[in-house]
Amino acid sequence: MSGASRGTRFSRAELESYRDATVPDLVGPGVRLLFVGINPGLWTAATQTHFAHPTNRFYPALWRAAITAYEIRREAGFTPEDRRYLIERGIGITNLVDRATARASELSPAELRSGAAVLAEKVRSWGPRLVAVVGITAYRTAFGRPRARPGRQPDLLEGAGLWVVPNPSGLNAHETVDSLAEWYRKVAQAAGVLPKAGGHSPGGGFVR
Repeated sequence: MSGASRGTRFSRAELESYRDATVPDLVGPGVRLLFVGINPGLWTAATQTHFAHPTNRFYPALWRAAITAYEIRREAGFTPEDRRYLIERGIGITNLVDRATARASELSPAELRSGAAVLAEKVRSWGPRLVAVVGITAYRTAFGRPRARPGRQPDLLEGAGLWVVPNPSGLNAHETVDSLAEWYRKVAQAAGVLPKAGGHSPGGGFVR
């Protein structure tokens, strides 16, 4: 559905045309760390790239955490090399709800609960080592855990470790790229994507 090229910008009307569109999961064999967004935003749907909005801090935080060796430029959509690189690193990305909206608040509790059931099926099929749900409020509703707190959860999800980490959306004013990077580094270490001791400085040290 995407016709985006590098540097593409969208008008409000163009973005609205992607409402209720879907975005394919980013996943490959050997996925170790599965990030779970709430649902695609309109910019994500337009580019067919998860967390693609220019103000979203997901990829800057991955780079700051040394999970990726470079900062992925997502605004106009992944390049084939970006997709391959994330898959080779053992990173997967999916959503609780498939359909795109302007804001996650447009989703109903029933959609989120249904999405949790679908996610469980995906995790059972893909077998990641760790699942990181991005957003505590959506997690509480989807999984029926109204008192859940961010961090590692006491229950597994189809055999995978289950964490809740902060949402990197620009609308989440409580977090910065640095604070997000700390959370994402923790789940990457727990999933075996990063070593648990030592580490690398952003931008180097990895073999693609």
